Amino acid sequence: MLKDLGADTMNILQILNDGLYIVDTDMRIIFWNRRAQEITGYSSEEVLGKRCSDNILNHVDADGTRLCGGLCPLAHSIFDQVNRSADLYLHHKSGHRVPISVRTSVITDDQGKTLRGIELFTDLTNRSATELRMKEMEELMLLDPLTRLANRMYIEREISSCLEEFRRYAVPFGVIFFDIDRFKTINDTYGHLVGDQILQHIAKTLQSNARPFDLFGRWGGDEFIGILRNVNQETLFEIANRLKFLTSNSYIMVEDQRLSVTISIGGTIITAGDSRETIMERSDALMYQSKQQGRDRLTIG
Repeated sequence: MLKDLGADTMNILQILNDGLYIVDTDMRIIFWNRRAQEITGYSSEEVLGKRCSDNILNHVDADGTRLCGGLCPLAHSIFDQVNRSADLYLHHKSGHRVPISVRTSVITDDQGKTLRGIELFTDLTNRSATELRMKEMEELMLLDPLTRLANRMYIEREISSCLEEFRRYAVPFGVIFFDIDRFKTINDTYGHLVGDQILQHIAKTLQSNARPFDLFGRWGGDEFIGILRNVNQETLFEIANRLKFLTSNSYIMVEDQRLSVTISIGGTIITAGDSRETIMERSDALMYQSKQQGRDRLTIG
């Protein structure tokens, strides 16, 4: 169906550093390059011939709007032939959300009729910062072996470092403390292997969406902590709320069944006189408020 593009063009599309796919006017995928497979985890065999709305990428925007099946940027471009760009989140095959920047356009015939739609997407995951931090933590034996996040010792060391920066230079930071809602029920129902998969895919969501100067770690069991530098209460809320949304809108497949979880979060900003213990106790207490108020909630204080 793409022979008219020519072999040279096809080869160039395959070696692009960005993911690229092409759809017909019915939004059916007819081309999927190698980088698209690397970013999403889906091979061309799994997506060719399917529509974007067939539970493949499940794009959502920063406000939580689900775009597939409606007028997403690519569908808009096919409709009005206007090029578009947007920052979105796609659903990776393994379950976590990946931040991407998309650009959409169309191919037309000599009469100006739309023949195909094109989406080019860039992985916004901060790989270089994450990989450097992981290497450092591995060398210091401060990496949680299951999730590949910072372990408890590293988290405590990082909070102490942030406290020292606050005392010396007044650099603010925040802590978010969260755990998975009804995680024991998941383990009892599906087994601990599935529970481990849940922990791993949440960790990937955190890694993919962390700012370069923030740190996320596993405190223990199903409890996680985020240390967010240079934030105020509003920014802390925005980041924590986005992570809550991305987690609840991600899933893993268990015997052809989608399994998703929610998290309850407590978050707080450093104040004068805080110690490592007081800021941890406060964020923990706020997390339990979220639990008591119905779970899948965020409480900032």
